[in-house]
Amino acid sequence: METLLEVKNLSKSYGNNLAVNNLSFDVYTGEILGLLGPNGAGKSTTITILSGLLSYNSGEIYFLGKDVRKNSKQVKANLGIVPQDIAFYEEISAYQNVKFFASLYGLTGNTLEERVKEALEFVGLEERKNEKPKTYSGGMKRRLNIACAIAHHPKLLILDEPTVGIDPQSRNRILDAIQTLRNQGTTVIYTTHYMEEIEQIADRVVIMDKGQKIAEGTIEELLEDYNNINLYCITLEKPIEDFLYLYDIPGVRQITTDKVKKRIKIETDKKADNLNKILSKLLEKGNQIQDMTTEKGNLEMVFLDLTGKKLRD
Repeated sequence: METLLEVKNLSKSYGNNLAVNNLSFDVYTGEILGLLGPNGAGKSTTITILSGLLSYNSGEIYFLGKDVRKNSKQVKANLGIVPQDIAFYEEISAYQNVKFFASLYGLTGNTLEERVKEALEFVGLEERKNEKPKTYSGGMKRRLNIACAIAHHPKLLILDEPTVGIDPQSRNRILDAIQTLRNQGTTVIYTTHYMEEIEQIADRVVIMDKGQKIAEGTIEELLEDYNNINLYCITLEKPIEDFLYLYDIPGVRQITTDKVKKRIKIETDKKADNLNKILSKLLEKGNQIQDMTTEKGNLEMVFLDLTGKKLRD
């Protein structure tokens, strides 16, 4: 795979606070790279640096093999940024907003008009292009943010939590649009606080904590290499009133039940090999088992295991 962006030994400090610490990773042409980390992990600082809006103390960043510090104009011309906060003008029309931002990249004349129309159609705002964004819903504003970032056809699109605070329908439309952009050849770096979004769209994932990369790979690779949990789902004939005794079994981490307490989920260490002990203990306490399944681990389990924190913590 062709490498579009190389980050090598990147570090950034604020006084004595080392926000990014010797960070290295690659972004390949035509992929969606999910960048994950708990609050304070350094991913926002990393995104701001990659966007060209913040200097860094040490390290190297290469875009198509060229040092970004020495080729900043070329990099910015091929970069689209969708920030977490809404970044356009509320008092002018959507059409005027996209036209203004596209013109900053040197687009003029018929090419400019065509790209503006194309971007608005892509995000589903063509019919409302003459309205001011202040009249838009939250989801429409998020889509306009994307239109402003893609009209110049960037090679690399950076999206920083673009689905915050919007309805599920708008979220799905944005996720579909991002996948379409990837399929058309745009490379994407995507950050979010919704783990299921990363599982839906990301080709690879980089997980950060305390300014460092702690894991990298496809979701399948991360699950294979870092998922240390088995999840057993057991359906009982009658509601279970007491299950705390199961914590006495070595390797049991967490136990949850459904509302009627007939379905119990048990997270255990994969190496514990304790399923027989769990089933025996349930039967010993008079519980009749109707069904049992083993669920695969997910990305959130891997994330929690690696960082000790939930994504929203």
